Amino acid sequence: MRHTILLGFMGAGKTSIGKKLAKETGIRFVDTDQMIEEQTGRVIRDIFAEDGEEFFRNLETELLKQLQNETEPLVIAVGGGLPVREVNRRYLKALGKTVYLKAEVDTLVNRLHGDTTRPKLMGGDLREKILSLMAAREEKYLDAADLVYSTDGKSLIQSVKELQKLLFA
Repeated sequence: MRHTILLGFMGAGKTSIGKKLAKETGIRFVDTDQMIEEQTGRVIRDIFAEDGEEFFRNLETELLKQLQNETEPLVIAVGGGLPVREVNRRYLKALGKTVYLKAEVDTLVNRLHGDTTRPKLMGGDLREKILSLMAAREEKYLDAADLVYSTDGKSLIQSVKELQKLLFA
């Protein structure tokens, strides 16, 4: 196995779990959204506002192509919409073991309440936006995933320990 890729909806725990999992296993952690911000010198919200979602999704695809060249194992957290494109799902599968971090709508609402950094959740009812996006993305997350792991009701430490056993045992 080359890389461990964490995918799932915003607020599912990809970054938090990814950072801790990487620390516990001694593997370097990368976040695709953070990498795009570093490479462009702009925050995701501004990229969406100024250039649109399609431009941002193209940046994600290009980043996945770059990650194909990484030789050291990585723990990679990908943006919530990255697996929507079929080409991206193929790249994810080629990169390594993909884990869909799944969380129920109530959990996501609690975790994302008050977050103003996510363009797809701006304006309107948060629960309705989550339900709508989840309906559009769930099948694609499942298609991209080698493993589905629920983060509901679990602490960060519990999730990391369980994932270590599932992935590295």
